[in-house]
Amino acid sequence: MARGDQIYVYRELFNIGGIYEHHGINCGDGTVIHYRKPSEVIERTSLATFSRGNLVYVKQYTEGFCFVPEVVVERAESRLGEKKYNLLFNNCEHFATWCKIGISDSKQIRDFVPAIAKLNIDNLYQPVQESLEETNSNNAQRLLHQALADIKVVWDRVQPEYKQTLAEMEVWDKVARKAVQMNRDDLARAALSKKRNYKQRATQLEERLDELAKMTENLLRNSQNFADLEFAQRRDY
Repeated sequence: MARGDQIYVYRELFNIGGIYEHHGINCGDGTVIHYRKPSEVIERTSLATFSRGNLVYVKQYTEGFCFVPEVVVERAESRLGEKKYNLLFNNCEHFATWCKIGISDSKQIRDFVPAIAKLNIDNLYQPVQESLEETNSNNAQRLLHQALADIKVVWDRVQPEYKQTLAEMEVWDKVARKAVQMNRDDLARAALSKKRNYKQRATQLEERLDELAKMTENLLRNSQNFADLEFAQRRDY
């Protein structure tokens, strides 16, 4: 384990029978920069605070580009204090991967929410709302897990489309700039029109992803509340 390594530990997922990887960047001086929980702020903490006594693993990148250690740490430091945590869109793994290879990505989220292209997101609200309003803890847990299963977000379909849309925006922006340099205002206007269309689509896709992220996080938090309630009831007996 060395300076600039992307490291991770396994932690319990809201005590609902699962685990997740918590990622950070090793600064090489006994500290780690990561999206700290539960503050949801990017902070520099001790390695002990990051690991919480768990084994620490190093994320391996056997192929492809990685920044040199100094740059990795500099990128991590540039986002200290950030408060933009989002479970599905900007979590600890997204942050650490961005520092390491320049791409904001989370493999565990892609694995967690496989694509179901025919899913109508609007239909998810009813089971979600029912689970949040349910007073019987057993039935509420069933509804929560049903809703989580249903939110197998069109992630592998929507996220790549979102990224491709952003890439198209950049391409048409370059085309417009080049057209201006060539004094071709007609081509510049056409390129800017294409860019606006892609920007509108990107905004729509981002809103859908953010909406799903908030729904999923609400469900996980309520799962924790119901688990605490069941524990308290058992203790009373």
